[in-house]
Amino acid sequence: MRDILILYYSHRGSVRALAEQIALGVDSVPGAQPRLRTVPKVSTLCEASEPAVPTAGAPYVELSDLEACAGLALGSPTRFGNMAAPMKYFWDGTLTAWHNGALAGKPATVFTASGSLHGGNEATLLTMMLPLLHHGMIVMGLPQTWPELSASRDGGTPYGASHVSGPQGNPALSAEAARLAFLQGQRLAQLSLKLCNESTHANPSATGCQR
Repeated sequence: MRDILILYYSHRGSVRALAEQIALGVDSVPGAQPRLRTVPKVSTLCEASEPAVPTAGAPYVELSDLEACAGLALGSPTRFGNMAAPMKYFWDGTLTAWHNGALAGKPATVFTASGSLHGGNEATLLTMMLPLLHHGMIVMGLPQTWPELSASRDGGTPYGASHVSGPQGNPALSAEAARLAFLQGQRLAQLSLKLCNESTHANPSATGCQR
């Protein structure tokens, strides 16, 4: 089985809801299994700390998760057109993985949520791709041929799945948004397996592709 890492940070539940749909999409592909992970909050107070194990949701990500994965789905709420500080803080600490090429050649995709229709979803998705490109990943979007992409009224972009939660932060996804996230996970898993099969012929010990 190939592990597909679904790494997300969620403040009010919308990004987590998308991550869970992406996980279902990954799980629908024989030979692939989702690995859901999150990141702890950050604080301006030096003495503040998060528990070693989160009280709810997915476990905290470790750098070894990056090495072990065959593909990556990265999700964060939008913060002024960029990923949230906790997720940015994690990626700022991945210099060793970058130096070792732990993610180089692996496929990746991104997803996000905002409180308003013009909250910066597409800008967030684009800027979230930047560290993945620096890590040498192959970034995957959503094809325009998917009818849900045109039918969705609460999110969905060619750059990745998205959700508009409204001022109250409603995490409930529309049928179209949920379907897009599912298909995104499915497509990521399919591409990951295809690339793994090709890379193991050339290098049987390829990171993240061991059987």
